[in-house]
Order: sequence, then C-alpha cells, then structure tokens
Amino acid sequence: MPARKTDQTRQAKKAIFIVDDHPVLRRGLAALIESEPDLAVCGQASTCQAALQGIRESKADLVIVDLGLEGCDGLDLVKDIKVRHPKTPALVLSMHDESLYAERALRAGARGYVTKQQLDDTVLIAVRRLLNGEMYMSEKMEARFAKKFLGDRTLEKDSPLAVLTDRELAVFRLIGQGRSTRQIAQSLHLSIKTIESHRGHIKQKLMIESSAELAITRPSGSKPAGQAEGAVKSKDGLHHEGPRAA
Repeated sequence: MPARKTDQTRQAKKAIFIVDDHPVLRRGLAALIESEPDLAVCGQASTCQAALQGIRESKADLVIVDLGLEGCDGLDLVKDIKVRHPKTPALVLSMHDESLYAERALRAGARGYVTKQQLDDTVLIAVRRLLNGEMYMSEKMEARFAKKFLGDRTLEKDSPLAVLTDRELAVFRLIGQGRSTRQIAQSLHLSIKTIESHRGHIKQKLMIESSAELAITRPSGSKPAGQAEGAVKSKDGLHHEGPRAA
C-alpha cells in the first residue's frame, strides 16, 4: 500500500525539463522546482540537440529554455519545440532585456518569459500558469502588449534593434560577447560567409560604419565575457563601451 501511494504521488507531479548551458543555474533552478510538492525535474540539457532528445524521451509537461545557449540559438529551440511538441509549453528564462526579447520569444512559440533576475517564486508562478494553459509575462510587458493592441504598434518599435531579424539579433548578441566570426559560425552552425553577410546587414541597419564600432556596440543584457565594467547603456537601448584606462 505505501509503495502504491508513492507511485500515485510521483505520477501527480508535473515533469519539468530545464535547458540552460550554465550548470550552476540549472542546479539552482532544479532545487527550486524540486522543493515544490507538485513539480519534478524530469531532465536537463545544455544544448539544443540534447534538449530535443531529452524532451521526447522524458515526455516533459513543460520546458524551461534559456536563449543564450552554446552551439545554438534559444529562439530556434523554442520554434522546434513548438513544431515537434505542440502540446508542451515553453517558458523562456533569460538574462536578456524582456522589452527586446519577450515579444520575439512569444512569436517563436513560447508561452511565457521570465528574466533571470526573477529566479524566485516568480518562476514557479509562471510555471504553474503555463501548466494551466495560460501565458505568463511581467506586469510591465502586459501593459506594453495592451498598448500594442490598443494602438496597433509593435512593442519593439522604440528600439533600434527592432529592425534586426531573429538571426541577426543572435549574431549581434554574440558579437557583443566578443566572439569572432569563426566562433559565431561554429556556435550557430552556419558558414563564415553567412555570418559575414549578417554582420554587413547589421551594420547597415544600425548605421554602424566600421567593424570596430560594431564590436563595441551590443544589445542590452549581453555582457562580454570577463567584463563587469566599462560599458554604459544609452537611451537607444544599446550598450556602448566607455573609455578604458591605459
């Protein structure tokens, strides 16, 4: 009898699959989820390929996805999940500015967006809303969506990055992290020629004259590896590297 009761309890828990390339964050998020009596972590992955295989094998009820994955773009993974597992909702958990990425994530097929600064009960609230068939976004984003439908305008209209495609935005984010063209090509599984083409389009759309200027201009939320200071956020929503000491 006790064994049967344990099985029933286990079956009653909703299975959550975590996709993030930072082990420490995965462990913290897993501990948060496992502390809830109705939730359980059914698997974890750090790449898109491993995630798609794990989601299929674990029969997850919900997937938490980071956008900045190593070797692939999180938005592409969200799109794949939508196509391959249409009944499995995806919750995006990202360090990137929600005013720029939230609408793109929802258009890709995500059902909710939470920033990593909200790695607390907000994540649990979002998870349960998605499991109940609802969507989740911050109050700030809900207000912006309301404005969009009332005024028939795009949420990103005020951002200069609105003109970039999802792929160009992914390339721009990696440039802002200090990645070389070859590294970006390897990370996104694209040719060097294709990345060079994207770089050209980005410079043209953002009216950036040189590759040097492109390298020191980055979207909000994309901090170069190993750098904590030296950048300032301007009114255009971009970060521009400040002067460095000699």
